[in-house]
Amino acid sequence: KTHRDALAAIAINVLQMLIMVVVFYLLFDLLGMRAMAIKGDFLLYVMSGIFVFMTHVKAMSAVNGAETSASPMMQHLPMTPVISVVSAALGALYIQIIAMLVIMIGYHLIWSPIVIDRPFGAAMMLGLAWISGAAVGLIFLAVKPWFPQLAATGTQLYTRVNMFASGKMFVANQLTVTMAAMFSWNPLFHIIDHGRGFVFINYFPHKTSMMYPIIVTAILLVIGCIGVSYSNRHESISWGAAR
Repeated sequence: KTHRDALAAIAINVLQMLIMVVVFYLLFDLLGMRAMAIKGDFLLYVMSGIFVFMTHVKAMSAVNGAETSASPMMQHLPMTPVISVVSAALGALYIQIIAMLVIMIGYHLIWSPIVIDRPFGAAMMLGLAWISGAAVGLIFLAVKPWFPQLAATGTQLYTRVNMFASGKMFVANQLTVTMAAMFSWNPLFHIIDHGRGFVFINYFPHKTSMMYPIIVTAILLVIGCIGVSYSNRHESISWGAAR
């Protein structure tokens, strides 16, 4: 949908993710922050944060941009808003997984072998980041018919804040209690930290919780589904004229 050529669309996403990895790698190196990273493969440490962050943000953007009940696509049965939202979320996950595999396989073959301590747990954290991103996207999608400008600004603000608040740039265990409290509201902060606990054999998260993002995601999913359902019942092509 984003490009005429499916391979080109995937290649663009791979390039975006690769650029982000390189930029953060150079940033850590130039600022002398490599000593603050988890012991082990430094580039894997960078990727473990960026991959989860990108999956979360892309899922949020995809769901927020899904077709609504007023879309012409909804005239073609059995198309429904539910199918639109689910397909948008799955499409985002599909592209992110392919992009991650391309980068990691390339790094594994060309640069250095990648060793993940507990791959299943790391994959579960990636899946949780995707679901939580979709849940946030549902909230913005529910708000969009009523306040379109607010929803657009909210998605941009949420993405910008998570560039720092997601915790991908630092190790949670090294933060003071005061600093950790500043980021503990963010489910993505907990997900990335626990994901690194599964990736690295010598890292054990002490200041984050695995249950917190699960509970928050469940709550956001329920609120988002209710909100989208309510908005779809009231939204129509003549929305503006009716008001």
